[in-house]
Amino acid sequence: MNSSQAEVKRHRLQERVRWSDIDSSGIILWSAYTRLVEMAETELFRAAGFPYGSLWESLDIWLPRVQFHIDYRSPVRLDDLLDVEIWVARMGRSSIRFELAMKKADGQLAAECYLVIVAVSRTSGKSVEVPKLLVEALEPYAATQKS
Repeated sequence: MNSSQAEVKRHRLQERVRWSDIDSSGIILWSAYTRLVEMAETELFRAAGFPYGSLWESLDIWLPRVQFHIDYRSPVRLDDLLDVEIWVARMGRSSIRFELAMKKADGQLAAECYLVIVAVSRTSGKSVEVPKLLVEALEPYAATQKS
């Protein structure tokens, strides 16, 4: 992590690992991480003033996820409490890259992830610029300047 990331405002949420999140070995399933990433993304947008319930219509865009990557760092088990942090790592012309860190209650890093979304027109389906209102709303959570 570089020093600019350390200064970034990160949106945080906590979530316990549920019975439906684990496999027969008692370790969290990879698919449970997608649920946690989706929750973090949704809550970041809500904190920025753009809840998904109204975002699409108010900005006339869709934000499909085009890339998702996860690095597992340490096993997570049933009932572990995870601290999930999300921030904007890069704001492109039509895309946004979010990075996430998931830590266990003892501070041990469980997983690191990134997610890329792209702004597309709701009518044509073609990529468009990320609306200025959204860029401004997400700036407090941004690690880098718009490129």
